[in-house]
Formats: sequence, structure tokens, C-alpha cells
Amino acid sequence: MSTFNRGDARDARWVLTWDRYEPERQGVREALCTLGNGYFATRGAAPEARADSIHYPGTYLAGGYNRLISEFAGQRVENEDLVNLPNWLCLSFRIGDGPWFALDEAEVLDFVQRLDLRHGILERDVRVRDALGRTTRWIEQRLVSMSDPHLAALDIALVAEDWSGEITIRSGLDTTVTNDGVARYRDLASRHLEVLTLEHLGNDTLFARCQTSQSRLTVAQALRTRLFCGPHEVSAERSIVQSGGYIEQHIQCALQRGDALRVEKTMALHCSRDTAISEPGLAALRSLGHAGGFDELRAAHENVWTRLWGICDIEIENGVTAETAMKLRANQFHLLQTVSPHSSDLDVGLPARSWHGEAYRGHVFWDELFVLPYLVLRLPTLARSLLRYRYRRLPEARLAAREAGLSGAMYPWQSGSDGREETQRMHLNPQSGRWLPDVSHRQRHVNSAIAYNVWKYYQATGDHEFLCSYGAEMLLEIARFWACMATYSADIDRYEIRGVMGPDEYHTGHPDAPEDGLANNAYTNVMAAWVLSRAIDSVDLMPELRRCQLFERIGMNADELALWQTISRKLRVPFHDGDIISQFDGYDALDEFDWDAYRAKYGDIRRLDRILEAENDTPNRYRLSKQADVLMLFYLFSAEELTQLFEQLGYPFLPDSIPRNVEYYLARTAHGSTLSHVVHSWVLARSDRQRSWDLFCCVLDSDLEDIQHGSTREGVHIGAMAGSVDLLQRCYLGLEMRGNTLHFDPVLPTTLQRIRATLTYRSQSLEVDADHERLRIHSHAFTSIPITIAYRGHYRDLAPGESCEYLLLRPEDRDRDENQRTAIRSVNQFSVGPGRVSASMKL
Repeated sequence: MSTFNRGDARDARWVLTWDRYEPERQGVREALCTLGNGYFATRGAAPEARADSIHYPGTYLAGGYNRLISEFAGQRVENEDLVNLPNWLCLSFRIGDGPWFALDEAEVLDFVQRLDLRHGILERDVRVRDALGRTTRWIEQRLVSMSDPHLAALDIALVAEDWSGEITIRSGLDTTVTNDGVARYRDLASRHLEVLTLEHLGNDTLFARCQTSQSRLTVAQALRTRLFCGPHEVSAERSIVQSGGYIEQHIQCALQRGDALRVEKTMALHCSRDTAISEPGLAALRSLGHAGGFDELRAAHENVWTRLWGICDIEIENGVTAETAMKLRANQFHLLQTVSPHSSDLDVGLPARSWHGEAYRGHVFWDELFVLPYLVLRLPTLARSLLRYRYRRLPEARLAAREAGLSGAMYPWQSGSDGREETQRMHLNPQSGRWLPDVSHRQRHVNSAIAYNVWKYYQATGDHEFLCSYGAEMLLEIARFWACMATYSADIDRYEIRGVMGPDEYHTGHPDAPEDGLANNAYTNVMAAWVLSRAIDSVDLMPELRRCQLFERIGMNADELALWQTISRKLRVPFHDGDIISQFDGYDALDEFDWDAYRAKYGDIRRLDRILEAENDTPNRYRLSKQADVLMLFYLFSAEELTQLFEQLGYPFLPDSIPRNVEYYLARTAHGSTLSHVVHSWVLARSDRQRSWDLFCCVLDSDLEDIQHGSTREGVHIGAMAGSVDLLQRCYLGLEMRGNTLHFDPVLPTTLQRIRATLTYRSQSLEVDADHERLRIHSHAFTSIPITIAYRGHYRDLAPGESCEYLLLRPEDRDRDENQRTAIRSVNQFSVGPGRVSASMKL
């Protein structure tokens, strides 16, 4: 159990606090205390720490990748990694000729570490005693500037509590770093940096210019270290020590008992991909030269965070503990550090483990499916930027499709710098110690996730120019891919999609089949049908001239659209036991799994794939899932949308079957992914609010409690973090975007009494306030056209500056007869005007 948020005197809803030092959990804490600004991020390692079995300092540039070739088992394997940059934090002290301070070697008298979520400040307050009985207090503040994306700073006050004497400050820059943060990658090549320049400039500045070995990305860092006693800078003796790729300053001065020496360390970082610079080294030195002191940097940094929270915060009240509210904000905080306003001009995607560590090598998967809904309703420019990352890699996706003998665009399961498939072909099972073939690149459903994000962005923003310039082209090329993947089977008069993997990931193929991949994964096929339909819709939305220009550019004609219409109505979806959607063909013929026996034997069975492989068995034989697969359909679509989809496909589908499908697959899911709890909390929200809330709390704990026992130290799970917030805004508020209308249908769990959020929809800024009885929506004054708001079929136009209010049906009354629904409708039809709230009444 973590020790965070215990007894902090400040607002516990905004401060993540640890009240003791726990070396065994330090790796997790360093990931959770990562500070970033969308341009780069630095892990929360202590300044005095070096990489070892406990600590792992890391600084990562967004999109800073490099390729290396490794040799093992007689094979040459190329991997692209997010590169660990030189460690700028290095700072320690010693008293007289004593040893350099290291927390792991000192007697720790008091320890508190705080992550101030409201202001983006990491703090550490430590009292230590050395072998000679001298007590020193270390009071640290750290920031990675949200005001200037190229700056970061440390401020450390050292207090000589009961001693007097000479103190030496050691402030360094370590360019010897490697990528060593993930144990299972350690047999692979890991040294990505070539040091071009490493020197001491002037009195107080260290400078390094490095280059990645393959991608030739140049990164420059300039560091300034200053000492202060009170408001005055201390003029102290300095010396330089350099050994290989490590350079440091030794700064000596005297302290009297009770004195406080303040050390300011400021770092500027630029790279060769920056815009509006001459050269990264010159830019770094210039940025450092113009950087103010720590207090000035902090004030500007906090001002931006205040504005961000004003746009992005979601408040939960009444019956919710301060710790729950804090966990929610911690998830939002890390999301906003991963993609911030500074990300808008960068050509970067959204890595599955953020920029917080080296898991999955910093690659981009499908996780933006869980992140875009939060961004698109708050910071749509950032959502657009992430979609532009995909658009710029459309040529590579087209090439991948052609090389596979397919049409259209085939986006990779793992993407990095240039959009080629980065999924490793071999992976290590730590349970068995064996290197095994990796076929997860067959998760072609990532293409549908990209299409889904394009369409939802358009629905939320009405950005017609984006659709015409970028979005429609991606939709059409992905639709082409699915049309080519689908093969017609005359025996059943249906189209089938074979050789794929679903989101489950445990099933890589049919038992004993000679080839990898599954036939007719239900999620993949339904999503393909949806994509084909939305691609056709996008064509209809385009002006004739733009449509003709696009068709000419990509060589498309009306015959393709007609084929898509046919395929979108005839894709096969397997069922068994009446109305249970089969995960794939033959799923019902698999063996049932003995869950109780394996829980008794192993305890934690989240990674059943590894456990079974170590037993020389395979998940392909059993009805089990790592995470939601079929249930992803209920996560992405409302019952009404799914009914329409299945009617389009020619299958009977009743919303009453949803709970049966949920229970069927929930009982067969290992929750081996942090995304699993997100989806299952969502699909239970209407049928079992308490179970939904319990799973929501599990989502909040995914990283804060490191529920996967060690994976958080390698990087946070940004999809789950964003998913927790999305559960509040779209699931519990029942928010959907359909037919140019913003629909609400709030159903709050009993524990959650109130949600307040600010949303951006089609240029209107909306304040949404919902509890168990009422939904209130206020639109801030702005120059914008009215939008349409709806609650359970009750529509209303809302212009900027207007407000409206709905009286909510109680959950137990939702299935009452239509007469009751009509009565509610009549209550909720009062008109609204500027600054007025519509009338409502109790029934």
C-alpha cells in the first residue's frame, strides 16, 4: 500500500504526498513524480541518485527516437527506442572531506515528498544525519516549465541544523546514460548517444551537445548553477571535474550552524528539430542566458498551470474522498504533461507509456482512442495535432499496405518516428526466460481506432477544413484497407476478415492452426463496417470540388463506394448461445479455463499468457481474455448506435442482450491490461453502478498503486489515466456526439454526488453541472452559432451566453411507460435566453 496523501496540511485534493522513504517503491515513485511540459519530461529521481537497482533518472524528448541493431540467438534485430537523454539533475553535497550525500547511505530522520498537482511542482523535504552526527535538512523544489518548453529548474535549500564548517556542492551533467530502464530489454543494444561537445563555459555553466547514433537528432543542454544565502548570490570557489562523459562543478563555501544555503540549478534544452532556431547549442545557451531565477520561472510556470486547470479540471464532490479526487487530478496532470499546448507544433504521437519511461520503447499504439475524447472536448488543437501525426504517416501506411498486397493504408500497431511498423518480432517472456515470436502486429484494429478518432474530432469541433484537408483522406484510405481485407464467402453470402488479432491480445490464432491470426474477430469486423459507413459519410460532407480533387489525387471512383456499401452490410459477426457475440469464429468451441485453480496456484494471474507459455500451454486453447474485446463495442457505441450497426449488418440485436454479453466476458477476463478496468467500468455503469464505481477506483489506482506490480516504474499507463477522466465526462454524464447534437444522459454512481466540468463543443465553452436530480448547462458568451443539446430525446438549441436545466429521471424510473417520458418532456421544454435558466419542476 502506498503512503501517499497522509496528513498533508494543504488541500489533499491537489497534493500527492509520501511521508516516508521506501527504496523498494522508488522506481514507481520516480515515474509518478515525472514532470513534463509536452516537449520533454524528467523522471522524479533524486538529484543525488545515479541509475541502479533502486533509482532510474531519465529525461526524454517528445518524439526523440533512435534505432539500434542488436544481436541475440543468432539474429539481428532492429528496434527504435525513445532515447534517455543526459541526466541534468546531478547534484549532491558533502561536509568537509566527508562522503557525498546519498539518501540510501544516510540516516533518514524525516522524509516528505510532495507532488503539487495544482502548480506542477515536485517538492522533497528531508532531514538526514551523517556518521559524525551532523544533521542537515534538504528542502527541494523542482519544475519543468509549462511556460517555456525548453526550461527546467531545481531549487534546493541546505540547512546546517547543528554543525558549522565547509560545504561542497557537486553539480554535474551526465552524458554516459543509456536506455536501461526496462529489465527485459537489457540484452539489447542500449547506447544511443554520441557526445559531440562537453565543456564548462564561463563561471557557472556546463554545456553538452549530443547526437543520436542513427536518427542524427542533435540535443543541446546548458546548465547554470548558482548559490544564494538569503537574497544574495554567494561568490564561491569553483573547480571542474571531468571524467569521460561526466562533467561536474565543485563549489565550496562555509556554513555556520543554522545557516541555509540555497542552490539554484537551471537547465535549457533544445534539439535540431526545433523551429525558429539557428542551431540547438546556440539556442540552449540563449534560453539559459535569458532565464530568470527560480522564483521568476516558478511564477510563470504556475500561471500557465492555473489556466490549464481552468480549462481541463473536472470536479467531483460529496461522498467522494479527498484521496479519490486527488487521484483523478493526478491522472489529468500526467495527461496534460504528456500533451500540452507546447505539443501543438510538434510532430509527435501519444506513446502508450507517456514520456515517463522506456516501456514499449516509447511507441505509439491505439491508446489515443482513450485519450482523444478528453482532449477533443477541452483542447481540440491538441487532438488535431495528434491526428496530424497520423496523417503525416499516411504515406508509410499506404506503403505497408502495398507491401502486404493490400489496398489503402495499413497503419502499424506500434508507431514511432516515421510510421513504419515498430512491433518487435521477438519478445521475452520473463516467466519462462524464453524469447518468442511476437505477432501482435496483426492487431489491425488500430486502423479503425484512428478512423474513429478522426470522426469524433469532426463531430466535436465541426472542423470542416480538417475533414476536407486531412480527415477524409485518412478515412477513405482506411476504408480501402478494410474493403481489401474482406473476402467474400459465397457459402454464407457474407464477407469475412481473416488473419487478425483483436484487442484481447491473448489469442494470437486458432488452436493448432498452421498460421497466426483469427477469423472474424467480432470487434474488428463491426468496426470495419462502421469505418466503411463513415468514410462514405465523409464523402457526402465534402464540397464537390474538394471531393473531386481528393478522388483524383488518390485514384478513387464511385465503384469503390458502392462496394463499401455492400461490404458494410455483409460483414460476418459470429454469435453463440443465442445472443452472445462470439469474440471470433470458433470461440465457443474453446475450453473453459479453470480460473479458481490458477488463482490458487499463482495469485496474480493478470499475465496468463506468460504463465501458460511457461507451462508449455497457450491461451489460444481457452475462453479467456487479457482485456475487453467484444465489450469494446459497448464502450465505443451507445445501445442505439449498436442497434443501428447490427441492423445495417443484418443481425438481430436487442439492447437487453448487452448485460448478458457483459457478464459473459467479464467472467472470462484476466484484466492483464490497465485499459481493461476502464472498459468494464464503462459497460457496467448503467446496469450495476456500484461495480462500475469499484472498477473506476481500480482505474484510478492503476499507476498510483502500481497494480501490475512493477510496470509503472517503466512509465505510466496514459490510456488508463485518460480513461478514468473520460469515465466521468462521457460515461457518468452520458455524453455522446451524434447527429450534430451533444447528448447527455447522466447516471452517477451512488458514491458520486456531483460532477462539474468545462467542455468545449463546436467553439462554445460549456459549464456542465450534474447531480442525481438535475443537469445544468451554461454556455459562456462568445461569437458562435447555437448548438443543439439533448437529454433523452428532449432537444434544445443553446446559444452562447444561455443556460438550460433538465430534471433527471431517477435510474429506477428510466423504464417507466411513455406517458411518464412525455410528462418529463413537457417539463423540460421551457425556452431559454441569455443569462436565464429554464424552468423546471418536481414530478
